[in-house]
Amino acid sequence: QSLVSSSKWLQRYGLKRNKLSLSQILSQIGFQHRKDYVTTLGKPVASRYADGLFPQYKRAQDGSVYNLTAKKELILHFVDCLMGAIELYKQRMEWLTSESRQIFGVIQEQCIVIVLDFGIAAPTEFDLCRDALSMVLVEQVIQIARFNLIRAAQGLMKWQQKCTPVSEHTVKSAVTWLWKLDHMTAVSHTSSAEALLEAMGDEAVSS
Repeated sequence: QSLVSSSKWLQRYGLKRNKLSLSQILSQIGFQHRKDYVTTLGKPVASRYADGLFPQYKRAQDGSVYNLTAKKELILHFVDCLMGAIELYKQRMEWLTSESRQIFGVIQEQCIVIVLDFGIAAPTEFDLCRDALSMVLVEQVIQIARFNLIRAAQGLMKWQQKCTPVSEHTVKSAVTWLWKLDHMTAVSHTSSAEALLEAMGDEAVSS
């Protein structure tokens, strides 16, 4: 998952447009060493005029050979472009694995229900869960359209009856509700499934 889909993110930072895949780079710094079928020999034969004339690169994927004709300046230009792309990927990975995204991934859907199943968590674990949930509400849910919270228990507990429009007020309300939950409630073997079914019962919900 991602802040935006991978293809949109690549386009956003121009990585597709800048032609930085291996095939695209090779086509800009050289030309493919061709083979042709020789009838008298009954097999494909590669031309030999370029042997020793150009540095050559053999692709491991398909065994194709490229004769490299680019000057050093163009090679260094692609080195700079690739290093810049690598840095963007590093920044994106750091973002994807930080804060609430490290636990929940990136929420892309616009209408969601978060089902809370604390089981028999110890008090410290219960508070850690609520910290993490508060974080995802404040950081990610605030950016979507609608949401709800349902706690799995013997008697289902819902923050709202249906998904509610997102605003600073509703997010704060949800966080307050979360921190008012009792540590231990009666649970059953079917409470998690019942909570999921209840969440899916709202036709507006996409995740």
